[in-house]
Amino acid sequence: MADLGIVADAHDGYGLALVSVWVGLVVWCDGEWFWWRSGWDDRRKRVVYGRHPATEPSRAARRIAFRYAELQKRHPLSEVIADLASADAGPAGRVTR
Repeated sequence: MADLGIVADAHDGYGLALVSVWVGLVVWCDGEWFWWRSGWDDRRKRVVYGRHPATEPSRAARRIAFRYAELQKRHPLSEVIADLASADAGPAGRVTR
């Protein structure tokens, strides 16, 4: 994700890696698959998940980046958080804290 300019927060435990990317976008990995919530099926009233083999992390990251961009449009940063993020941004625009 960092190679795509996306700041994320990773955690591990219980045999899973969890990567918090954005509001409504958490990616799980069990060593075999990456999976994430990719939408909502209104007809069936259930969550739709995307998944990708863990053997192709760069391709999975690109797919997740598309979802990230979609969610950023729907849930932009609040003014307060945006101001804090821009104040903490390093030369590449990434948060340095």
